[in-house]
Amino acid sequence: MNRAPIDLPLPDLTGKRAVVTGGTDGIGLGIARRLAAAGADVILPARNAAKAEAAVAAIGAAAPAATVSTHPLDLSSLASVAALGRTLLDDGRPIDLLINNAGVMTPPTRQTTADGFELQFGTNHLGHVALVAHLLPLLRAGRARVTSQISIAANERSINWDDLNWERSYNGSGAYSQSKIAFGLFGLELDRVSRERGWGITSNLSHPGVAPTSLLAARPEIGRDGDTLGVRVIRRLSALGLVVGTAETAALPALMAATAPDGAGGLYGPKGFMHLGGPPAEQPLYSRIRSEEEARRMWRISESMTGVAFPD
Repeated sequence: MNRAPIDLPLPDLTGKRAVVTGGTDGIGLGIARRLAAAGADVILPARNAAKAEAAVAAIGAAAPAATVSTHPLDLSSLASVAALGRTLLDDGRPIDLLINNAGVMTPPTRQTTADGFELQFGTNHLGHVALVAHLLPLLRAGRARVTSQISIAANERSINWDDLNWERSYNGSGAYSQSKIAFGLFGLELDRVSRERGWGITSNLSHPGVAPTSLLAARPEIGRDGDTLGVRVIRRLSALGLVVGTAETAALPALMAATAPDGAGGLYGPKGFMHLGGPPAEQPLYSRIRSEEEARRMWRISESMTGVAFPD
């Protein structure tokens, strides 16, 4: 089946500096490639140096005039996050775009980060919270747009407030959903706090719908030795042009969120059937991320757990 072409023209980003986490493959690589082609200076912080260098080379081949670089970053280690913050602060150049895209999904057994947090909550949410805090001076200097990638899973389950680290009863899907709800609450609260404190940052959310990426594929490092049934079905549907998107179309909501002139405080995702695929568009906020009281609560908890403090 032929899929109708879907694209999103980007503004000229010449002179802008963009940081994209999870930019070494899949959706993140698509995001980084498009930003670089639009003229942005793109930084790809990554845990796997070989994958990062391959991504830099691939973007350079597609956009020879692009400036793309990489630095070490392991979002499951608060020390690594702080080290990247120091590196970029020492460089001193303002950041115009930060796309918090990296994530890990549904390890079959409970795993923890270097700091003892449940892996998904610690990586998807807390690691990015710490990254924003460490980069805040550069984000403020660039009057940056911060786009945080959540998931349709943020419209499911709930926050396990009494056991955020899933120590008593681990459920991989529940923990993944929690991590994305928490991150959505944080991204929206960041926009509100920025306005209250005069930081000059705008913050919003995106979700990619469903597309064939590595999230559900074989990931030996998290204990998944083979591809899941889910990712095999998604690949087949995507190849047939049915319901779900592709890695390329799934990158578009984050790109729209990051570059739309009026994109503060909103949620962007595919507008096709059940928001699984299709062209990008702004969407109503999921019910689970609408509570400002819960967003403030998650903000305070996240500061305490990560040991970072946002200035008044």
